[in-house]
Amino acid sequence: MTKDVIALTPKMPDIRTLLAGLYAGGPGLGVDSVAEAAVVQLCAADGRPLVSVEAPILVQVPGETERLLGAGSASAPVWWTEARATTAVAEAGALAGSFAGRLVAVLGGVVWPPEAAATDVVPLTTDVTAVPVPVTGVPAVDVLTTSTAVVIQDRPLVPLTSWLADALRAATAADRSLQIVTPPTSRLTLPTRTALRGLPNRWVVQDPEGGGYYDGLSGARLHWQGGTFAPVDDASVAQPFTAVSDAGERQLIVSLRTQHPATDRLVLGHALETVWQHLTGAPPAGWSTAEPVNVPWSTRQLTDLARGRAPRPTWLTVVGRPNRPALAAFHVSRTHAGVEEDITLTVGYGSGEDPPLETLEHLAQVLGVEHGLATMLVSLRPGRRDLTVPPRFQAPPIPVSYTVGHTHHHLGDGTDPNTWDAVRQLST
Repeated sequence: MTKDVIALTPKMPDIRTLLAGLYAGGPGLGVDSVAEAAVVQLCAADGRPLVSVEAPILVQVPGETERLLGAGSASAPVWWTEARATTAVAEAGALAGSFAGRLVAVLGGVVWPPEAAATDVVPLTTDVTAVPVPVTGVPAVDVLTTSTAVVIQDRPLVPLTSWLADALRAATAADRSLQIVTPPTSRLTLPTRTALRGLPNRWVVQDPEGGGYYDGLSGARLHWQGGTFAPVDDASVAQPFTAVSDAGERQLIVSLRTQHPATDRLVLGHALETVWQHLTGAPPAGWSTAEPVNVPWSTRQLTDLARGRAPRPTWLTVVGRPNRPALAAFHVSRTHAGVEEDITLTVGYGSGEDPPLETLEHLAQVLGVEHGLATMLVSLRPGRRDLTVPPRFQAPPIPVSYTVGHTHHHLGDGTDPNTWDAVRQLST
């Protein structure tokens, strides 16, 4: 298991400041680098990693640190430097806190979580030679078996950081599943939830009542068997999935696909920008390949990234402004027909707030005429306004409208349980 500590500073940590932070363990510890020097590790004398530090990220998107870390964190623009300490060695967590505290002492800013901040030298007194070292090859992975990469997270909100994105890529390349283990108080961001979609990837939640584990998305009870978390034989469901809490909050989900000729003049992102402006009154705030989302919105920049990666696909996360929670998964792929954008935008609404369903037909017409719309499905579901995913039952989305090209079908207000039948009829 690891402990995450983040330094949020108004200035970029330079080499001298980073070295001062890494000196938190005194002269007896060493420094190494992995992941093509993108991660620096503070190591014991025998080379055993204690704290892994990722390269600082400049977060320029307003509200992003507050979305992921809660109120009281430093506002953008801010440099985000994240450290992960192994909990296999008792002093490692204090080392990560002292590293972050030293950065903030020199550069200003705050440490998350606040109680982790310190500047003291932390001497290593544990006999690390008696502590087994997990041979994972990826700093974010805590347990590695022939079938599964396990990441243990103990933070209130688990974002799809570059740590987790790298772990997912490495697991997929090695034909392994990725399983994230959290306490029942944790929630996932939508990008993390999307990354875990589809078995054998799992969100594994420690069950405080049953003394075991359960799947945070399905409720299935789990146990560790054969080097992976798998369902128990009785197919029982954990208690949080036996009742539904309704706070009146809802999420509007717009899933659309566009198709464009592959020309040098093509600029991607305009369809998403149009939907975002239509539903929230403002364009997207920022985009990135992981969380925190750190780059201000720019259709030209994301087009350049996708073009540079072609013919490989590009996956991006897009966020909105803090006053209206909105997140989109943005996928660009090169096909025989040209360039396709697959977009899923989710917008959060509180109790008493009404999504603008009456304007969906006009939106579909604009997308069809101006942005190469192929299909669009709009749905509603009960869900948190802040778009985070708790480990309990969530009702499936109810379709509201379906568009094929220029043909728009209204499917009701999202409250009719028979709406799924209408969708099935339209698709056959």
